[in-house]
Amino acid sequence: MPLLVFSLLVILFQTEPTESAKLEKLVNEREILFEQWQNSESKKSGIFGNRTKKDMSETNDWLKRIISKDNQIIEEIKLSGEIKSAVIGQEKEDYKTITLNLEQDVQTLKRALADRDKTIAQKVSERRTFEWISLIFFLSTLGLGLWVKRLYKRI
Repeated sequence: MPLLVFSLLVILFQTEPTESAKLEKLVNEREILFEQWQNSESKKSGIFGNRTKKDMSETNDWLKRIISKDNQIIEEIKLSGEIKSAVIGQEKEDYKTITLNLEQDVQTLKRALADRDKTIAQKVSERRTFEWISLIFFLSTLGLGLWVKRLYKRI
């Protein structure tokens, strides 16, 4: 039964190797305690090979130590989970900051693009005005040239 509980704890709460040094040490200590409990469980010092009250008391003491070690393992797992939660929370805040900065950059680029589009529209408008003025000047010059040519033909 204790082996089953221990196995479930280890399987459910496995952590990364860098975080698990202390946890691994606690698990190894628990394994040693479990072996000692098994040894005390098989100990029969009574008459006719029976277990005495002292044998059962010793077995119970080993079980108490195992439970204490299990509690330490659970506390370490909880601490590891809290550390992971804190790290995840910090990463979340970092990503929020990065997202906010990128959103500000996008807004700045949109404003710059709008200003550029406005400048381009203004220059296109000025160009059209220049084209119309050039056309009127060309037609005026052509008309004046024809008029001068007619005057020279009459003379």
